[in-house]
Amino acid sequence: MDKAEKKGLLVVSFGTSVNRTREKTIDVIEADMEAAFPDYTLYRGWTSKMIIRKLMKRDGVRINTVKEAIERMIADGVREAVIQPTHVINGIENEQMKEDVLAYQDHFASVHFGTPLLTSEEDSAEVIQAVMAEHANLPKEDALVLMGHGTTHYANSIYAALDYKFKDMGYHNVFLGTVEAYPSMETLMEQVCAYGAGRVTLAPFMVVAGDHALHDMSGADQDSWKCRFEAVGFQVDCVLKGLGEYPGIRRLYVRHAKEAFLQESER
Repeated sequence: MDKAEKKGLLVVSFGTSVNRTREKTIDVIEADMEAAFPDYTLYRGWTSKMIIRKLMKRDGVRINTVKEAIERMIADGVREAVIQPTHVINGIENEQMKEDVLAYQDHFASVHFGTPLLTSEEDSAEVIQAVMAEHANLPKEDALVLMGHGTTHYANSIYAALDYKFKDMGYHNVFLGTVEAYPSMETLMEQVCAYGAGRVTLAPFMVVAGDHALHDMSGADQDSWKCRFEAVGFQVDCVLKGLGEYPGIRRLYVRHAKEAFLQESER
């Protein structure tokens, strides 16, 4: 391929130090992207420098930051770049990623940004359908409680909006909260108790089933969501499956990457 035509696809993730969930989520998302963009060279960039350092120290595995990945693309002669984040919302991590990429914009003929998972109303409906396809056998009398990450960024409001949309689409026994923001565990507890659920199924509403899912959600510590629901009398099941394992979620990420390219091409 001529240097002027070389194309690169950078998949940007927060990252995870839990290898078994990375293999089932980030790795598979990237493989789906590679299959969808056969003319593009695939690159990986992670935004969590803490996780990158941990993997290097613990496993001797080097993962590029976004800046390092972009510099690698430039060195390889990439001229057309598609950047697709696996972020759930357009929060702090996604904004910083864009800044990092655009600092190198002059080195490319074109840069196309795909959007995070939850960007449009259509996205919200598709995400709900993808999630509920994985929990199709959930009895009406049981509650599905989803654990999102949460952020201080104003984009955090998407979690409460999506919780409302679950119910608007008929899933009145689904409750979405966050570890670090609103809706909080306390809010969810009140809602689940008011619903009168028999059992509670906990599942991460995060791309990977990493440390938050293993410890904050399903851990043995009394402050974990599992233990707190059990403490008030619920029977609790934990599903350690990240969103990246859901085929419908991966298809949505691929669609976002394709839409970014098409929109740019139509300008």
